[in-house]
Amino acid sequence: MNIIKYPCDQEFDNAVQLDDPLLVLISFDGETVIASQIDEAMEHHILLRLVKDSDADIDKYFRLVVNHEGADWTFVCPPNYSSITRKEKRIEEFFKDGMRVIPKALKAMGYDVPVTIPKRYRRHFNIMNGEFYST
Repeated sequence: MNIIKYPCDQEFDNAVQLDDPLLVLISFDGETVIASQIDEAMEHHILLRLVKDSDADIDKYFRLVVNHEGADWTFVCPPNYSSITRKEKRIEEFFKDGMRVIPKALKAMGYDVPVTIPKRYRRHFNIMNGEFYST
């Protein structure tokens, strides 16, 4: 797993020590993690642009805000996720994959915290008639 700390290891590690909120991008395969103290980038697509010179690949990452209390997952399932055409099935797979990949990546960063989906991002669960609705 490749963990990219923005803007540098020392500043990132200081933010972790202070328990500042972090923006975290985790590639869908779990092999790449990009993370920064939230005030360095302010939004996930900006962080991706700062690190990769483009935010065109934002839909290839799980997006989270993390501190030592927990990880809030910005649950936005891309319309082409895994080339699954049926929306309900696509959202279900996105959720399952995220719950498999995200905790593992967070643990690699030293965060063994619960992953939650803030209420404002739960609209996708309504599509699945509450099957994966979590509080």
